[in-house]
Amino acid sequence: MSADHATRMKREILEIPEAVERLLTDGKSSVQTTAAEVRNRDLRFLLSVARGSSDHAASFMKYASELLLGLPMASVGPSIKSIYGVNVAGDGALCISVSQSGQSPDIVQLTEAFGQTGAYTVAVTNDVGSPLAQATNATLDIHAGPELSVAATKTFVTSMVSGLWLLAEIKGDADLLKAIHALPAHLAKATACDWSPVVDAVDGRSLFALGRGPSWAVSNEAALKFKETCQIHAESFSSAEVLHGPVSIVERGFPVIAFAAGDAAEDSVADVADALVAKGAKVFATTDKVKDAVVLPHIRTDHWITDPIAAIVSFYGMVEQVAAARGINPDAPRHLKKVTETV
Repeated sequence: MSADHATRMKREILEIPEAVERLLTDGKSSVQTTAAEVRNRDLRFLLSVARGSSDHAASFMKYASELLLGLPMASVGPSIKSIYGVNVAGDGALCISVSQSGQSPDIVQLTEAFGQTGAYTVAVTNDVGSPLAQATNATLDIHAGPELSVAATKTFVTSMVSGLWLLAEIKGDADLLKAIHALPAHLAKATACDWSPVVDAVDGRSLFALGRGPSWAVSNEAALKFKETCQIHAESFSSAEVLHGPVSIVERGFPVIAFAAGDAAEDSVADVADALVAKGAKVFATTDKVKDAVVLPHIRTDHWITDPIAAIVSFYGMVEQVAAARGINPDAPRHLKKVTETV
């Protein structure tokens, strides 16, 4: 398909490396200033406020916080404030609220409530003039540029990078900061990875997406994208959980995508991927350590915690192809709109 006739989703996927480069250039001051402010506080834990793809980005930040900073991070449901009217203690917390639009009232209300109970609040958003941005102590513009397809791609990746960058600056992790700034070149390669074997294997029935650690966050995003762009039921599981019960629905040819990074969880993800092959599943994995599953082309970045970012970029290119093969326009999924405002 020529660029002129490509879906908006496809064009926006191809724009991801440029968007990340723009973030790294134009977002430097706000990230470093915010990190300096947080370092001056008695930070004891982190909170996140988000929904949908933004919540998956926050899950990635959760693992980054716990693995890099040694500080727990919890996702708090916005209904705690908007529906139940409860204020949750935020003293000693960094609250990161992620929303590409910054419009949803429940996200804004909970963020404001955390600020009132002592948290330092940060908005990660594509709209610095949004209600969310106006409600926080600091705003990190993700600099994704216009995203017209309903399915978030650029904004998901730039939200992940923005949050990880903030945490790396707070820690002062020179190796990770260098790897983050090298991401655009790796992501350009990731857009070219050919995952067509997955396209051929996805037949419209249910499928699993698996991951562990930071890769589980992108597994969650992958499952959502199958549902919203392809109208295919998909579930995401930690590779540590899938054999405990969900495996019962696996039958011959059942599609599974296992996301693995070059980290301490890679061997265990590969082992589970091969165990599912033995049960009849058609398993694809982003690791060379599998023996029986199909190895997908994948890009290793300069740091294990940034590997999942490249993996989701390659996934996006594939899932857009699945939608096209099913005759579905991924730019305008049924029943959905770009901005969903919940209370």
